[in-house]
Amino acid sequence: MKKQFKLVATVAAGLESVVGKEMKALGFEYQVENGKVYFEGDVQAIIKTNLWLRAADRIKIIVGQFPARTFEELFQGVYALDWECYLPLGAKFPIAKAKCVKSKLHNEPSVQAITKKAIVKKLQKHFHRPENVPLQEIGAEFKIEVSILKDVATLMIDTSGTSLFKRGYRIEKGGAPIKENMAAAILELSNWFPDKPLVDPTCGSGTFCIEAALMGMNIAPGFNRSFAFEEWNWVDKGLVQAVRDEAEAAANYDIQLDISGFDIDGRMIQIAQKNAEEAGLVGVIHFKQMRLQDFRTDKINGVIISNPPYGERLLDDKAVDILYNEMGQTLAPLKTWSKFILTSDENFEKKYGRQADKKRKLYNGTLKVDLYQFYGQRVKRNAVKG
Repeated sequence: MKKQFKLVATVAAGLESVVGKEMKALGFEYQVENGKVYFEGDVQAIIKTNLWLRAADRIKIIVGQFPARTFEELFQGVYALDWECYLPLGAKFPIAKAKCVKSKLHNEPSVQAITKKAIVKKLQKHFHRPENVPLQEIGAEFKIEVSILKDVATLMIDTSGTSLFKRGYRIEKGGAPIKENMAAAILELSNWFPDKPLVDPTCGSGTFCIEAALMGMNIAPGFNRSFAFEEWNWVDKGLVQAVRDEAEAAANYDIQLDISGFDIDGRMIQIAQKNAEEAGLVGVIHFKQMRLQDFRTDKINGVIISNPPYGERLLDDKAVDILYNEMGQTLAPLKTWSKFILTSDENFEKKYGRQADKKRKLYNGTLKVDLYQFYGQRVKRNAVKG
């Protein structure tokens, strides 16, 4: 087993800086590329980043890189890597993914097959197994990925298992939910802090509210789920438990948060409440069935976060136009509140009735969206009575 690893956190385009900031907070040095944040660390780093990164998709080990312009180069390059340091005898090691971009090798099934063949041959040699007898794959799973970009192959092992956005609390969801890690990233991009009120007036299954509560209470987002690496024989179970215990000790369950979620659909409010319960947040978030147009508050310096329905999500164009217009009118009196609204509608500002102070391009899955940011007027709280 290796002591140090080259690692990469994969991330949705446009959110690399958010994951970089999280890396820094965890004490790691890092480098950012499109959709990737590179870092180095030991087994504890693998455990810690899987447990704590809110905006990343997966944590992968980079086994190696080499030129691969021909299938022979690919085979020899894969064979030369130190697979015996990662894969114990009996391990399952599917070549789960192959991706070829701007490369001479572009037949992805063939790339997968040759990669598998090379690893099998390497392990047969290392473990002194005859070449004519297939390796038994009956143990823990190590999903291997091969990426060939501009004739350079990168071989990786996924440590996460299911994507990190699957926190384990969403037992039900609505028609077009936002991913948990995208919601967390938008919260990190906003100017919300746990001492401010937070409202999602179109809360759906409650993802923004739940992610905010987890952040506000400093609960590790991966606390209620398991990871692929936990089944690996070279990852010490005692170390995993120690990192989990440390995360548990870091949580602040006593902090008072002011987080509310509203939705016109009463069924969605029930789902949001169930999801919050599953996340261990009973009584922390206030959910209520309510039309967006009926939202009023005397509170100041709050934050509105919303992923309202848009063309590709549930409503027809006319209904969307009306909703955005009513949203603009309803939120306009909240002068000290900042608003962060995610939509794919390029005419949103016109329908909303105000130009955003800032706009950030993101991707909700494969759909290009914009995060429209409207900043509230800063007011000292003791300057306002009541």
